[in-house]
Amino acid sequence: MSQSNDATVKSRAGFRRKKQKVEEYKVPITKAEVKKQSFLIITAAIFLVYGFVFYYLPLGGWIMAFQKYKPKTGLLHSQFVGLDKFKFLFSDKTFIRVVWNTLGMGTLNLIATFIMAIVFAILLNEVRQNVLKKPIQTISYLPHFLSWVIVTGILHDALSANGIVNDIIRFFGGTPIVFFGETKYFWPIVCFANVWKETGWNAIIYLAAITSIDPCLYEAASIDGAGRWAKIKNITLPGIRPTIMILLLMNIGNVINAGFEVQYLLGNDLIKSVSDTIDIYVLTWGISQSDFSLGTAAGIFKSVVSIVLIVVANYIAKKTGEERLF
Repeated sequence: MSQSNDATVKSRAGFRRKKQKVEEYKVPITKAEVKKQSFLIITAAIFLVYGFVFYYLPLGGWIMAFQKYKPKTGLLHSQFVGLDKFKFLFSDKTFIRVVWNTLGMGTLNLIATFIMAIVFAILLNEVRQNVLKKPIQTISYLPHFLSWVIVTGILHDALSANGIVNDIIRFFGGTPIVFFGETKYFWPIVCFANVWKETGWNAIIYLAAITSIDPCLYEAASIDGAGRWAKIKNITLPGIRPTIMILLLMNIGNVINAGFEVQYLLGNDLIKSVSDTIDIYVLTWGISQSDFSLGTAAGIFKSVVSIVLIVVANYIAKKTGEERLF
């Protein structure tokens, strides 16, 4: 009992010391200090107003999800229908299917792009010759700057009946594959497109994290006889582990954002059952069918799922002692 009391007293004393240090670094708010920091205050105020106008003010439009919204009557005079739109969503088999498609493609994209970015960053870091390293890095992240229209166009040409992939299959005596006519190929194609387009760009932050690792650790490992794999396993991966966890938590919230452009541009009636996502569903009902309320309800569902995923993942990270967002 006395040991626990001593521990409590010590922890309280440590807290008081930390609080005292923080208070010592606090700068009193005076007219002179405000004038001195005027540029920073004005800049922060501009971004605060920008965030409020373009991120928070539009949330008022969510009220459409609870109305039978009509443009001619507006938000204030449209008929209030409560949760009818949400009831329709969760009873609609098409919506359940697009949610499954979205989660499936989102999960595949997360796993593939996340792992490939880490692997590519580590392998690129192991390249000792800058003559090769710099061009490889530049070439790897160039696809990030291409629009999805260009990327899907390249994919469509390469995987078409007379494309280079089927030409190679014919050369080796195989039967050409109708890639955009069978549902089993669509998700892997989308996953490949995301990996090809984003791996180089996503690897940049991991390369930056690797460069922050103390070189003395690698030198000490070399003296102990460690090879490249041992250095990667025992120094590089633990060194970038906090970065990996933070980015993983942030990307988990984007699982429900599987994409729109690549599915919309590569999809067709033959593979519609696996290509439609929530964003395409919102486009179909919200714009094409002019049911803005249903489209808004689907958008709210996406936002809620994203928040829940981030909170749950952050809670698990906290319980396991890993880095977390909050």
